[in-house]
Amino acid sequence: MKHSLPLAPQFYVTAPQPCPYLADRIERKLFTGLQDANGQALNDALSKQGFRRSQNVLYRPACTDCSACISARINVSKFKPSRSQKRTLRRNEDLMRGAHTAWATDEQYDLFKTYLNSRHQDGGMTDMDVFEFGAMIEETPVRTRIVEYNQPKLNGGSILKYACLTDVLDDGLSMVYSFFDPDMSDRSPGKYMILDHVEIAREMELNYVYLGYWVAGSPKMDYKSQFDALELCINGEWVQYDSQYPSDTEPQSGNNKTILEQVSGLALPSVP
Repeated sequence: MKHSLPLAPQFYVTAPQPCPYLADRIERKLFTGLQDANGQALNDALSKQGFRRSQNVLYRPACTDCSACISARINVSKFKPSRSQKRTLRRNEDLMRGAHTAWATDEQYDLFKTYLNSRHQDGGMTDMDVFEFGAMIEETPVRTRIVEYNQPKLNGGSILKYACLTDVLDDGLSMVYSFFDPDMSDRSPGKYMILDHVEIAREMELNYVYLGYWVAGSPKMDYKSQFDALELCINGEWVQYDSQYPSDTEPQSGNNKTILEQVSGLALPSVP
């Protein structure tokens, strides 16, 4: 008789460091590495439990004094665009979408650097060189794609305007990292890429689009609450977003569980 045993990855917690989203807060993360053999199964399983991928690492917040960072996803079958979002779709109708095997190009890197220099000059990725960018795009054991949005030129050809590194999960799409031409900001490129990923998920008959973390009180992240059919992962359960959910104007209780307690509560995939 064959038995299946749960995958047993090693988990760790980062050292405390300043929160990038909320002033006067300290963050720490629970994380594990992705191995080639079972990376896809682990990414599928932990994404459903509030984890995010960064290259070959899966992580989720494990802050002791705050729980403002909450994993968010859109329920594709229930989603209906608002009038404002329909206008965003119309403003971007001239773009051509292409989904490709995750392979870094010079054009992507140039767009990435232009985006960072305009929008995130103080961020941790600003000094990333072309080789590190290539590793971010290409070095992963999971099923991932680079989704490109090109604008046709009047004299023929096209130019890359938006891009998103996207994981394909067993139940949805996870938008790992997106970037765009800052000169296109009046078209709301970030929101447009989310809307288009909802359409891609529909085409692929997938249930969800994972958006990363929604952070109440953070201007960088609060825009995600504008999307219909938004679900939040709270205490391990996905619940419908409610506009009455407490904002982060007051500290929320954090995660005081030990690593063992946190890890023991995870549902890990089984391997033969």
